[in-house]
This record gives sequence, C-alpha cells and structure tokens, in this order.
Amino acid sequence: MKSLIALLVGMLLATSAFAEEDSFQALRDGGHVLLLRHAIAPGFGDPTGFELDDCATQRNLSAEGREQARAIGERLRAEGLGDAAVYTSEWCRGRETAEEMALTEPQPHPGLNSFFQNREKRDEIVAELRDLLGALANGPPAVLVTHGVSIRAVTGQGVRSGEGVVVRPEADGSVSFIGAFPP
Repeated sequence: MKSLIALLVGMLLATSAFAEEDSFQALRDGGHVLLLRHAIAPGFGDPTGFELDDCATQRNLSAEGREQARAIGERLRAEGLGDAAVYTSEWCRGRETAEEMALTEPQPHPGLNSFFQNREKRDEIVAELRDLLGALANGPPAVLVTHGVSIRAVTGQGVRSGEGVVVRPEADGSVSFIGAFPP
C-alpha cells in the first residue's frame, strides 16, 4: 500500500512539473496570455462611493500584496517573460500589481475592470475583455492583471489574489485553458 501511495505521489509531482513547464513554455512561445488576479488587497469589494481615479477611496494592495506582485514579476522574468506585454485593470490595486511586477509599461484597459459591485456592467466589460483577448490571439506573450470575477467570467476558473490562469485566446475572444499560475 505504501509503495502505491509513493507511486501516486511521484506521478502527481511529475504531472505538476510537466504542467508548470507547459504553462511557461506556452507563454514563451507566444499566442498565450496569463490572466492574473491582482495581488493581495485586504477586504472584500470596494467601499461605498469609491472613485476609480482616487486610490484613497479604494481597496488597495497591502505590504504583503506589493511583495507578492514583485515576486510574480521576478518569477516571470526568471522564466524569460520579462518583456511580455502587460495590460491592467484601471483599479488602483490592478495598476499597482502591474507596476510592482516591473515588467513592461502596463497599459490600462477597461475590459480588465471589475464588475463585482456593478453587475449590470458585466456583459459590457466581458465583451471588452473578449475583444482584447481576440486582439492578442497569436501575438506575443501578455499578462493581463484583472479581477477574480473577470477571470471566472471568461474561463470558469476561480483564483485567489496573485493567482491566475494561462490561456490560449482565439480571434473570437474565446479561450482554451492551458494551466494555472502559479502552477
């Protein structure tokens, strides 16, 4: 029984390492994107009456979140992805995550914004995200810093802060799941 458990654990570890290499190799090869949820920003949602252009009114990254974002950037650079295009939500926690990663100059995009507290904007924001994904199909590697609701809307996958999914976007904005980040 112990040898069967050891065999299964070994298979899981080998599969995990294979999946990790597949995700990073897909990104390096181009035609794939990393949909990344912003780093740790304590709390839930945003305060009532928050202003998109005023970070003092929003839920922002903690010191741990800034450290997490820097570590994500270091990992991506170590994997040869330091020159990946970076797009970000217009929310301060998204922009700060993108900036702390210190990859290429982040480009704000409304399709990466949250609709968590504004569900009537969901279809509009998801359509803009799908347009962006379609434009990135078959292009160079890209990192899209967004929110959990956006990632779930286009992939069906839930992610925690600082986590994401590697996907292959198609011209119509649909995506194929490649792997989790971090693997």
